[in-house]
This record gives sequence, structure tokens and C-alpha cells, in this order.
Amino acid sequence: MQIATWNVNSVRSRKERVLAWLVAQQPDVLCLQETKVTDDAFPRADFEALGYHVTVSGQRTYNGVAILSRTSPVGVVRAFADGEEEQEARFLTASVSGVQVVCVYVPNGQVVGSEKFAYKLSWLGRLRRYLDRHCDPTGPLALCGDLNVAPEPRDVHDPAAWQETVLFHPQARVALQDLCAWGLVDAFRLHHSQAGVYSWWDYRQLAFPKNHGLRIDHILVTQTLAARCTGAYIDRETRKGQGASDHAPVVASFSQ
Repeated sequence: MQIATWNVNSVRSRKERVLAWLVAQQPDVLCLQETKVTDDAFPRADFEALGYHVTVSGQRTYNGVAILSRTSPVGVVRAFADGEEEQEARFLTASVSGVQVVCVYVPNGQVVGSEKFAYKLSWLGRLRRYLDRHCDPTGPLALCGDLNVAPEPRDVHDPAAWQETVLFHPQARVALQDLCAWGLVDAFRLHHSQAGVYSWWDYRQLAFPKNHGLRIDHILVTQTLAARCTGAYIDRETRKGQGASDHAPVVASFSQ
């Protein structure tokens, strides 16, 4: 089973790229973030024509998540339902071929110390509590998405420069660690220990050709799935070319 995640930064703008990638890579599951489209306007027919079931939670202009799966999903949930206000489409989960797939787009946070940064930390806490209430850490679960946090210095091209930003701030990293403490491990790091491998590069300042990136897109898995993980990689090639998303797909493979 192959599971992938990709922040496409508008599924309609990137549709042809995503379709071509699906044809070339043939993943069983692809989680998308920043689809930036309402559910009724999602170009589902194009993906269904390739044999994918399309499960979406979207909104106009901002945010939005989707799960594309070769088998029909069951138990679809689109909200934390924890009594707190939910106006942003950032969370989607469903069981696919016996694996609980959780697709998330964690808030960026904008500026450390701002209300949006506090919201980011709070949102990560709500995600952890959702897992506590509704999921089993001993079962097969993959939490996929743009988590907007680089976990370690080796995941950042210049840790000192990024230390006080929302993507690598100590508070954000602690929040991610607390999420993982539920029972999640980094599928990519099961197979790669080296620094300098990233999933996101700013469009500005020639960040991509200089490889000034951060690894903020992740597939986090329970130990049950980790034991079955046969490989993982970041598809840097897909970040190349005019009209690309500023993120690259992350892919992990699992034995049956």
C-alpha cells in the first residue's frame, strides 16, 4: 500500500500536475491540502476517471483537504466535534483498506506571539485530543499532511535563522512532539537520517534552486504501520517547473 501527501496550493490551479502525478506514481491514497475550493466545485470527475474515490472538506479560497483513494473510504469525519468553533476546512479522516487515514492542514501561525500562532498551537492540541478520544494507537493509522512544523534542526536549511519563526519555533516543535507522543513515528525518518532533505521551499529568493527549504510535510504512523513501512521519499522533482506548488509530495510504502 502506498500513501502520499501533498500540499497542492490550489487543486484547480494544479489539477493537470496532480493528475499526471497520479498516473505516474499510482498511489493507493493521496491526501491533499490547500485545495482552496468548495466541495461542490472540486474537480472530482477528473480524479474519478482515474479510478479514485474523492472525499473532500473544502471552503472557498483558503484551506481545504481531500483524500483520494483507490478503494471506497468508510467512516468519514470532517470535524473535531469538540465543542469549539470550526470555520476552517483543515481536518478529514476516513478508513481506507483497513488503515485510518487522517489528512490535516495545520495552521501556519503567521507571526510568533500573534493570535494566529496561538491558534496554531491550540489546533495541534485539539488534534492530539481527537486522537485520544477517537483513535487507537495500537491500530494502523497514518496522519498525513502539511503540519507546518519542521521537527528538528536537520529539517531546516538554516536552523538559527528559522528558530524564531512559526515553522521552527520551540513552542511549535513541542506541540508536534506532544502530538507524536500519542503513538506516532515519522515514516520518512524510518528510512532517511540525513539533513538537507525538504518538502517546502518558498517561491521567493531562489529558495528552491538553492535548496533553502524545510521539511514540514509529514506522514506520521502508528507502530503497527511503522513495522510495515518498506520505504519513504520526498518527490523533489515534482517541485520543479513553472506553475508548481511550493510543496513536494511525500510518499510512504507499506507491506500488506
